[in-house]
Amino acid sequence: MQNYEKLNHTIRKKFLEDKSKNPDVFSRRLSLSWSNWGFGLETLEDSAKRLKAAGLEWIELHGNHYGPDLGYDPKTTIQILSDNGLGVSGICGMFSKDNDLSSNRGIQRQAAIDYIRRELSFGEQVNAHYLLVVPGAVGRPAAYDSSEFIRSVETLRLVADMFTEKGIRCAVEPIRSAEVSFVHTVSEAKAYIKAVDHPGIAHINGDVYHMQSEEKHIPTAILEAGEMLTNLHMADSNRRALGEGALDLDTIIMALYLIRYNRPGCFVTPEPLGPGGDPYPAMNNIPDQDLLDQMVHQTVSYFNEREEAVLAL
Repeated sequence: MQNYEKLNHTIRKKFLEDKSKNPDVFSRRLSLSWSNWGFGLETLEDSAKRLKAAGLEWIELHGNHYGPDLGYDPKTTIQILSDNGLGVSGICGMFSKDNDLSSNRGIQRQAAIDYIRRELSFGEQVNAHYLLVVPGAVGRPAAYDSSEFIRSVETLRLVADMFTEKGIRCAVEPIRSAEVSFVHTVSEAKAYIKAVDHPGIAHINGDVYHMQSEEKHIPTAILEAGEMLTNLHMADSNRRALGEGALDLDTIIMALYLIRYNRPGCFVTPEPLGPGGDPYPAMNNIPDQDLLDQMVHQTVSYFNEREEAVLAL
């Protein structure tokens, strides 16, 4: 066997043994959500209707409170989501050079602090489970200097109490080195969380697209994250809809069940942003709604199909 096949075999064996010994643990299915920031300038109402039609019960909301006058209104958001039977899994925090926790410019670190405070206040009102936080700016793969890690740690620590007060998990996301300058792997995210050293900063947001670039083996990295994992962004190997690439989804699902990821408060959240180095321009464009409909329905149906196939083993 090839090396990755050996790792797959080990995880499959553990999964089958676990399922045989603890069948009741496997009765609850994984909670499937969807990250909507890739839907661009589409209204939240249109997005919610699409997700409802696909059978989803959760949505990860675009963290679009870039200023006091910008972003989703809490009352309107609650009403739209309630009308479509959706709950909020979490908020996808968006961190650029403008609000960089690790910046060598204080004004940008302050912008990151203010942004996190706005998103946590909103998140509390819509019952979000987590806020995704990136330690350094996305789209800035070159380091400022040798001190950005500690600046980021010290800046995030300033708002750590608020995560605890609001009852929202801080989900630190490792991102591939082509997009960020540090924290690229699960082990590096754990080291970052340890450095912050606060009970409010204790969870990880994985992303299989980034893990494909940075981890030795995605399912093994999921096992390494363990109970710290609270959200997992999902796309196929080409960052398209599930089923359109070569992602070994079955072994990923096995690993998720092995860490008891089917418990409440943990989510699998598709985020198929398409191939290429920079998906962020789509955030401010008008989308092709027919293509989005097809992408969502295919991804959801394929994930559900593979989950049932794995549990039938």
